[in-house]
Amino acid sequence: MKPWGGLRRERPTVDLETFGTKRIEAQIIKFPQTATSDDPERTMAQREILQLVERATDNLPEIFRIVFMARVIEGMSTEDTANVLGLQPDTVKTRLHRARRLVRDELDKQIGPVLMDAFPFAGRRCERMTNAVLQRLTIFE
Repeated sequence: MKPWGGLRRERPTVDLETFGTKRIEAQIIKFPQTATSDDPERTMAQREILQLVERATDNLPEIFRIVFMARVIEGMSTEDTANVLGLQPDTVKTRLHRARRLVRDELDKQIGPVLMDAFPFAGRRCERMTNAVLQRLTIFE
């Protein structure tokens, strides 16, 4: 009898060279421009947030990072991503969901304590409201 690891079928692999040739032109996600765009503090904060998002994306496990990059950064559809990577569309959806969760968790580790220090809240109502606002502000969905 084989150990558990031997019972799984071989998973398809992706040739990153081939994957790179089938890309759609990359889209750069820009922060919305406002009348206060000349504010150096705001500009610096936006750069720091962008760096945190990039670092969190870079730290994703490869199977999640490839799907995340194809869907979120490259703007590919679920079906196109599945075809390019040789996966089922449901697998692409699952990996994208997990990648987003990992990025959010990483950002929460980095930014969460800073937000709590900057905006101390007390009580259940404030926590519920804060969670609702942060969920609406998410840049990934």
